[in-house]
Amino acid sequence: MRLFTAVLPPADALAELGDAVGTLPPAEDGIRWTERCGWHITLAFYGDVPEDTLPELSRRLARAAPRTEPFTLALGGGGHFGGRALWTGVSGDVGALRRVAERAEAAGRRSGLEMEDRRYRPHLTLARSRETRDLGAYVSALDGFVGTPWTATELTLVRSLLPRSGVPGERPRYEKVAGWRFGDTR
Repeated sequence: MRLFTAVLPPADALAELGDAVGTLPPAEDGIRWTERCGWHITLAFYGDVPEDTLPELSRRLARAAPRTEPFTLALGGGGHFGGRALWTGVSGDVGALRRVAERAEAAGRRSGLEMEDRRYRPHLTLARSRETRDLGAYVSALDGFVGTPWTATELTLVRSLLPRSGVPGERPRYEKVAGWRFGDTR
């Protein structure tokens, strides 16, 4: 199964972001908006995880989450990766978010999974394109967006279900597999 870990923003933070996205220019051909129900801040991407690896990965994530106390984050601004992914940024205790991402990545590696070797950049993806696009108008429109701070309380393991129907515009679906509270030593 295709898995990743994430921090899931609360509904009110997603509603604020949704209002900001609603003011953006209409999508050009080839730009696919992500769905609000799937908005998340990825910590570590594991790819296809063998079923027999899941218990070990879960055990390691369950040990990692309590090592970080809940922390404050906010969504805001905008940017893009190579003209192919539009995102909103993350501010607040980004140091704590990075530590959790490092621990989630280490949990995957120690469970025997091959992990990508790339610098962690906290963001929430809003739109994607298969081809490079000029996303400047979208980034500029997001410059003024500053979301209300909220407290991140859980490390979440998420399953990504890729589209299989072949229907144009179909998007991945995400389902929560498990979650572990930050700072919870019970």
